[in-house]
Order: sequence, then C-alpha cells, then structure tokens
Amino acid sequence: MSQFEILTKYIPLLQEDRIGEWVIDQENDGTAERPIQMPFVHYSETVRHFIEDVYTFAEQHQEMELTRYREILKENGIEGGLNDIENVELSNLNEQCVLALIMGVVRTERFCDGAILSSFKSGAMLKYLERLDCLE
Repeated sequence: MSQFEILTKYIPLLQEDRIGEWVIDQENDGTAERPIQMPFVHYSETVRHFIEDVYTFAEQHQEMELTRYREILKENGIEGGLNDIENVELSNLNEQCVLALIMGVVRTERFCDGAILSSFKSGAMLKYLERLDCLE
C-alpha cells in the first residue's frame, strides 16, 4: 500500500459519485415562527469520508506539514482564491504541494460553503488526486 492510497483510493469512487448538492430552504417564509435556514451543501457519504481521510492523512504524516498549507502554496508561487488554485499547472508540483492544494480546498469549505463541491464539479480535485497517484 502506498502512502497516498488513503486519498487516491477515492479516484474511482468520486468519478461515479454525486458529490453533493445545495440545500435551499423552500419551506419557510422568514417569519419569527418559520425562519429561513441558510443554504448549505449536503455532501455524499463518500465525500464526507474523503474529508475525514484528508485530515487523517495530515495527522499521520506530520512531515508533510499540511497545517501550513497556505505557506506551502505560496512557496510554490500559488496564491489567491479557490479559482486560482483550481487552475494551477500540476505537472511540476511535488507531493507536499499537491497535498497542500487538497488541504486548501478542504479548509476553504469552513469559510466558504460549497468550496469542495466547486472543486469536484470543476474537475480540479480529481486532477489533484490523479497527480498524487502519479507521484506514488
């Protein structure tokens, strides 16, 4: 088993998965009795497991220093928002930088609902995982 298999095993699973969908409150009217719930993304079970495994990998591989994913990306000339990191040329990136891209998307979800969904829908996350698979 390779060190990245905890993540790369998701390549075929995610290609066939529905990933997630936005849940928008259509039932409530915004009154005090029926407040409108903020929209959110309901992720598939596969994606939820993937997110857990990203954190598990980071915990088990402290040498990758993924808690400093922003600095790793910056050191590799990758700055900006989600759109910028989705369009990065991956062919020259090492394992640590690709993992930092993945962590960056997962962490962005905490501040921007739908970041992970966007990354999967654009194909960027799958490209990151495929690059990681090539580096094994």
